[in-house]
Amino acid sequence: MRCLVTGATGYLGGRLVPRLLAEGHQVRCLVRSPEKLRDVPWATDVEIVRGDVLDDLGEAMRDVEVVHYLVHSLHSKDFADADREAAENTARAAACAGVRRIVYLGGLHPEGVPLSPHLASRKEVGEVFLRSPVPAVVLQAAVIIGSGSASFEMLRYLTERLPVMVTPRWVHNRIQPIAVRDVLRYLVDATSLDANRTFDVGGPDVLTYLEMMLRYARVAGLPKRRVLPVPVLTPGLSSHWVNLVTPVPRSIAKPLIESLVHEVVCRENDIRELLPGENAGYDKAVELALAKSRDADVETRWSGASTPGAPSEPLPTDPDWSGGSVYTDERERRTQATPERLWEVVEGIGGERGWYSFPLAWAIRGWLDRLVGGVGLRRGRRDPHRLHVGEALDFWRVEEVERGRLLRLRAEMKVPGKAWLELRVAEGERGGSTYRQRAVFVPKGLAGHLYWAVVWPFHGVVFGGMVRNIANEAELHKNFRKS
Repeated sequence: MRCLVTGATGYLGGRLVPRLLAEGHQVRCLVRSPEKLRDVPWATDVEIVRGDVLDDLGEAMRDVEVVHYLVHSLHSKDFADADREAAENTARAAACAGVRRIVYLGGLHPEGVPLSPHLASRKEVGEVFLRSPVPAVVLQAAVIIGSGSASFEMLRYLTERLPVMVTPRWVHNRIQPIAVRDVLRYLVDATSLDANRTFDVGGPDVLTYLEMMLRYARVAGLPKRRVLPVPVLTPGLSSHWVNLVTPVPRSIAKPLIESLVHEVVCRENDIRELLPGENAGYDKAVELALAKSRDADVETRWSGASTPGAPSEPLPTDPDWSGGSVYTDERERRTQATPERLWEVVEGIGGERGWYSFPLAWAIRGWLDRLVGGVGLRRGRRDPHRLHVGEALDFWRVEEVERGRLLRLRAEMKVPGKAWLELRVAEGERGGSTYRQRAVFVPKGLAGHLYWAVVWPFHGVVFGGMVRNIANEAELHKNFRKS
């Protein structure tokens, strides 16, 4: 089928497109800023049309059979009016173009009670599509569990950064979360559904928001969280609190928190009979999200690359605040030494040669590591000249070696989180070479954030000196050879 995906630069749209392609569908993406899709791996496999759901959609709808509508406004004050107008415009254009089906992801909500503005708008958009001449499949989901999902990121940051949590009354409301991979499966398979109705979609677990935070802490390996109930903490005050302790913008946090005052549990499970498949439980969904955002290859994780098989992995189009906290220290230095000579210095690092900066600081760090049961610097290195993937290097483990280009080390010292050190060699633009160095730290809990704050002032001395001295060592040997 030929599918039109609106919101392809968004969280779900960017993950849906490669799955539609994998199923053999032809995909057209309607985006306001095509340049945002420049670096996604599937950009050359789709047709990209510049436009907006509020504009003339005649060209975007041409020859389209299914429209996946994944647009929702949260940043503007009048988002409900904008969403209604956009849905009506899309429905009219789809009818005029002879589209066979509209697939829309809305929000799970209770019946017969006043809804938050966010949920009310999601419900209204679904009703617009259900009233249109084009049959619509309206999927209704609660909290989506996956790295990059705004709801999940808010839960992640609150749990990781607050060992003692001040909890309002709404954290005891029941929620039926669903893994992002299962939402994507339903969105893909819904292209074949012959229906004009809503479908509730959820995972197998029904939990309170508090239980979700406590179970997240357990899956993430965090110490048990302490809870202090505060019944007067309103959704409005809660959104200020979230904005203070997490990077999730208040414009997004506020409508999400307002929606949490409702219990959102599936009233029916018809979708499971029509589109059978096993949905991941909450703990498994969290494991998948953490595996992709924390344990993936450093280069993949922090360059924003993604593969069609990893719906939980961050994408280039995800917002900067998604994916959990990641601290980096990046430095670069140009040198007149050849890339080959510079690589000799890089690959020979550690052991008897040391780390080319402030030896006392490295020695103290090794002693401290041994005091708390770590490996310290005593392991040295096996070969003075060559390194191989998997072998120990002082208190690091060699994770990747691309001979002449890249050395990546994973920290095995005791730290409240996970750390990597990446050393790169590149050929200079006008001869010589360039040395690039990047330290990456993914904190675990509040202790991880405090650890980074404590060691950060020393980075200028340790890592700055390391960059300078590695480059100087390469040049010194080069000049010695010339003389």
